[in-house]
Amino acid sequence: MQLIVPGRAAGERLDRYLTRVLAQHSRATIQRWIREGHVTVDAGQAVPHRVVRAGEVIVVRPPPVVPSPLVAQVLPLAILYEDADILVLNKAAGMVVHPGAGQLQGTVVNALLAHIPDLRGVGGVERPGIVHRLDKGTSGVMIVAKHDAAHLALTRQFHDRHVSKTYQALCIGQVRASGVIEAPIGRHPTHRTAMSTESRRGRPAMTRWRVREVFATAVSLVEVDLLTGRTHQIRVHMSAAGHPLVGDGVYGKRATGRHLLPAWRLLLAEARRPMLHAWRLALAHPCTGLPMAWEAPCPEDFSTMVRQMRLLARAGEAV
Repeated sequence: MQLIVPGRAAGERLDRYLTRVLAQHSRATIQRWIREGHVTVDAGQAVPHRVVRAGEVIVVRPPPVVPSPLVAQVLPLAILYEDADILVLNKAAGMVVHPGAGQLQGTVVNALLAHIPDLRGVGGVERPGIVHRLDKGTSGVMIVAKHDAAHLALTRQFHDRHVSKTYQALCIGQVRASGVIEAPIGRHPTHRTAMSTESRRGRPAMTRWRVREVFATAVSLVEVDLLTGRTHQIRVHMSAAGHPLVGDGVYGKRATGRHLLPAWRLLLAEARRPMLHAWRLALAHPCTGLPMAWEAPCPEDFSTMVRQMRLLARAGEAV
């Protein structure tokens, strides 16, 4: 592709100019192409932040598409909604979103490739169709793009925080009725696979919550809005607030529940994952622009634990 910079674009950053002109590609993709030498300006190498001038000749040579090594697998998918542009599913707890080190099959992506044969390469080779992710142990609503234009539009909505994401969580202790946690999140200073609010390079993160039900001061059912989208954000923020999620073996190790009666300790020990469910997702349809929202019913392990907690709470005090 050869482009001649018009006068009205003079003074614009190279990456922004190309993202605007080549709207089918994300800015991250354009920046990667520039850094890898696939973009030249007047036959010379460039950097993403370079300022373009009127009359300059920009040549873009996209890298060849590498065939995807991913395997299509017929696996169960709980589909909440589907049209020609998007698919919305209720991800099962314990299912990994995309293949990675240690797990190349049995993921959401493997199942999607079997359900949508032409999904390969949408938004990238390694994570086709994936716009956002949920942790392996988290269940709930996920949206998938079925073509590049939808992927780009959805990615921009998530980046610009024009998406409403609401979760349900079971937190240890009696959580205050409502509030907002605003604390940067980054890599844990000593545990490299964990995140922390004590990181030296934390990124801004904000979480808003509302308590829906309290079970005898032992556990609270909390509705959580993600105002940003950091890794493990809800788990990290609620743990930092002194109310880690039930079943969270990473951020809830110190919350042993020793102050609780034996029946409560036994019930909490039954949790095999962090009790976190992506309950509701609302955004604008990437192609029509119409507002849309989906809710995913809580999985059986979550619902069962809530029922058992109600019974225990009725039977007597927790502490």
